[in-house]
Amino acid sequence: MSYTQVPGVRVPIRMWTDPAAVEGVAMQQLRNVSSLPWIKGLAVMPDVHYGKGATVGSVIAMHGAVCPAAVGVDIGCGMSAVRTSLTANDLPGDLSRLRSKIEQAVPVGRGMHDEAVDPARLYGLPTAGWDRFWDGFDDLAEPVRFRHERATKQMGTLGSGNHFIEVCLDEEGAVWLMLHSGSRNIGKELAEYHIEQAQKLPHNQGLVDRDLAVFVADTPQMAAYRRDLFWAQDYAKRNRAIMMALFQEVLRREFRKAKVTFGEVISCHHNYVAEERYDGMDLLVTRKGAIRAGSGDHGIIPGSMGTGSYIVRGLGNADAFNSASHGAGRRMSRNAAKKRFSTRDLEEQTKGVECRKDSGVVDEIPGAYKPIEKVIEQQRDLVEVVAKLKQVVCVKG
Repeated sequence: MSYTQVPGVRVPIRMWTDPAAVEGVAMQQLRNVSSLPWIKGLAVMPDVHYGKGATVGSVIAMHGAVCPAAVGVDIGCGMSAVRTSLTANDLPGDLSRLRSKIEQAVPVGRGMHDEAVDPARLYGLPTAGWDRFWDGFDDLAEPVRFRHERATKQMGTLGSGNHFIEVCLDEEGAVWLMLHSGSRNIGKELAEYHIEQAQKLPHNQGLVDRDLAVFVADTPQMAAYRRDLFWAQDYAKRNRAIMMALFQEVLRREFRKAKVTFGEVISCHHNYVAEERYDGMDLLVTRKGAIRAGSGDHGIIPGSMGTGSYIVRGLGNADAFNSASHGAGRRMSRNAAKKRFSTRDLEEQTKGVECRKDSGVVDEIPGAYKPIEKVIEQQRDLVEVVAKLKQVVCVKG
């Protein structure tokens, strides 16, 4: 057993990190979650930090209920990565052109495509199910239905914040493509709408934190949330698939002579809900800043824009509800990072990486994150390392 068990209210809190190192407000959030009447288990990942309602880096198992704020507002946010046939020797000394071509292919920040991307034109992208997926838009919560055009044009776009696209090298010199994004504005709006709806329900009055409001099984509100939740999770997965296909197109064009090929894409959510069974009980498992790490499951645990990332294989630890961390985790807020660090610090900490080095991304500086190597070490009973990656190009929103 490598976790530390801390007393909770209704269930113990299993922590894959030193409880003394967790900020006080985050520990209070964990205690609050442990007090919910529906909770059956709570596992805390080594990248844990303060979030809205529930901490980032927590895995919450409930019976007959789900908490929208414990999913996060970017429903389905996650990672994709693929190994290529290229090696470090194939890359040019100046990577600025490659970064520019990636930025041209995949809109970042608030940008979107001029026209919706046609999946059928993208090499190697499965085209099944797209019509059925978009048909589901008309069944979403009424306040977002007028967003159809924006949602279609944002499909295949990066967004902002900590979302990124990277070209990486593993320790054998192989080139990997990696990206991090979610369900864009449509997922955020659905999450915020349902959190607000949950807060109005009678059974949520008097909770220790109104942001922990839940939907309970066999109610119209739960049915509506599940419909929108699973649609948004699908949107996020498809969004990453299109971006990865566009990313691969850039590599094919830029390295025509090398005739680049790609392995199987690894993809994992880290803000989502899954129906899983533990100890003979059907549970709704919410991972907010955590990936599924069932036995043999491949996952991705990134560091920051100047440090390494890891491709991992799950060990299937049921004590952690078959989960692992989703990244290094922040050790300070964005505002704190902006106050503490300068663009000169950013340049120093991202040496050797072709990326933005301006004030607009200082809040994403490596120094604002926990050391990724320590985070990996703290979860050796959750995952095994398959490959360690180091980025050479990083595109930020």
